[in-house]
Amino acid sequence: MAEPTLYLFDGFNLLHAGGFRSPEEVRDLLASWVAAKGARGVLVFDGHGSDENHGSLEVRWAEDADSAIERLAAEYRTREQVAVVSSDEAVRGTAGALVRKLSSRRFLEELTPPEHADRARGDLRDKLDPETLARLERLRRGH
Repeated sequence: MAEPTLYLFDGFNLLHAGGFRSPEEVRDLLASWVAAKGARGVLVFDGHGSDENHGSLEVRWAEDADSAIERLAAEYRTREQVAVVSSDEAVRGTAGALVRKLSSRRFLEELTPPEHADRARGDLRDKLDPETLARLERLRRGH
């Protein structure tokens, strides 16, 4: 079941709090996380770059990420659940009473990487001897 929350992420706060090597590393983790939760997210970085969509995660670059996050929180908080993830207390304070607020460090502590259903391929193949595998392959091909 999808989570009806819009997460607004302060990109460089998360990058520094989590010791990530690059904005792309933060983006990839969050894109997987929001997809697994069935949520939506907007990851906002200070500076200039290309705005992108990665599934349920939008990546935006803004002259002032804090202002952009505050503006998005104000725009969406009356229509849907909003959660602001930022280490900046001013951003969390101005987001409004209807908005859930988490520090970047707290969010990362609670973050568990999504589990993928596609486990290591070949679990059964690793347990069968070569002769059995060859016979099964012949059966599969109709020989």
